[in-house]
Amino acid sequence: MLIIAEIGTSHEGSKEKAFRLIDAAVESGADAIKFQWVYADEILHPLTGFVDLPTGRIPLYERFRQLECEKSFYKELLDYTHSKGCKFCCSPFGLKSLKELLEIEPDIVKIASPELNHYKMLEALRDYRAAEKQAGKSPVPVIISSGVSKLCDIERAFEILGREDVSFLHCVTSYPAPEADYKLGVMASLGKIFGVEYGVSDHSLDPMLVPSLSAALGGTVIEKHFTLSKKTSGLDDPVALEPEQFALMVHAVHQTQALMNRYGRERGLEEVIKQFSENFPREQLEAMLFDCKKELAPSESANYGRTNRSLHFMRDMKKGEKIGQGDIAILRTEKVLTPGINPMFYDMMIGAELTCDAKNGEGVQFSHVIKK
Repeated sequence: MLIIAEIGTSHEGSKEKAFRLIDAAVESGADAIKFQWVYADEILHPLTGFVDLPTGRIPLYERFRQLECEKSFYKELLDYTHSKGCKFCCSPFGLKSLKELLEIEPDIVKIASPELNHYKMLEALRDYRAAEKQAGKSPVPVIISSGVSKLCDIERAFEILGREDVSFLHCVTSYPAPEADYKLGVMASLGKIFGVEYGVSDHSLDPMLVPSLSAALGGTVIEKHFTLSKKTSGLDDPVALEPEQFALMVHAVHQTQALMNRYGRERGLEEVIKQFSENFPREQLEAMLFDCKKELAPSESANYGRTNRSLHFMRDMKKGEKIGQGDIAILRTEKVLTPGINPMFYDMMIGAELTCDAKNGEGVQFSHVIKK
């Protein structure tokens, strides 16, 4: 079992706070500590909209700019994490952050759900792993998360990355995500179909339910957001677990593993259902365990195409201009912009001639380059 404390950007650029978070996560039973390597221009268009903070309303792009840190900062976090006997895991969000992350040699690369269709980044990671293998090294392990994704998105990610040392996490991209939206039968069935280790990236508020049910179905990776306090100003702090809650989750997961080892699958699952049926309807628990139909969860369906990646114009362009490398980017749409076409069409768009004007930030559509 690999239990990951997702610190993300809760350190807010403070090395001292990051060290306190690492210390607390280790003491709470984490096996790996995860961070996010943020460059705003790899994630969002500057015109993507606004976010309300306790200090006021600011552009979301600027909020991500505030979370940017130097490579040396992450290297210190990696070294400190290793000094505590834990693995260092990190999510890149584009080609620059991926390159710099690989340069410090992380223990695990995590592909976050919105980047599951950032195919240029997945291809770069694939090529790096292939070069490692050719050099006689073990390829860096990869974990992919599958929130706000369809089956075709997951299949394409595996086609690019392969399955060697790649693990799969079921996820619901909603903050917080209702526990009932976690159809963990999907996790187990897809993990077995693809022949990879599997588990869950849990954004629900209950510290024990989703992780324990995942462990009952054979999940071997559990990821949960971690914070020193839900009241601090980190982007994910409101849905994160505080140290005491995280320790409770770790205990519950190991207890579930022991129970399954003792009783076997059939009786073990019944015992797990009995344990949680005091606080959750049995029908909900059975649906979470045994519903194997892969579909967008109700709480995340409206985010498809907005939270994950699509193509966007990076400047105003006129009819007749040809699209160059810097004219479009693979970004999350998020707040107010219109989603563009799938990133798989990036190369096709480079060099194409516009048949109409395009606005800065607008989602790229086939109608921009196809004559009517």
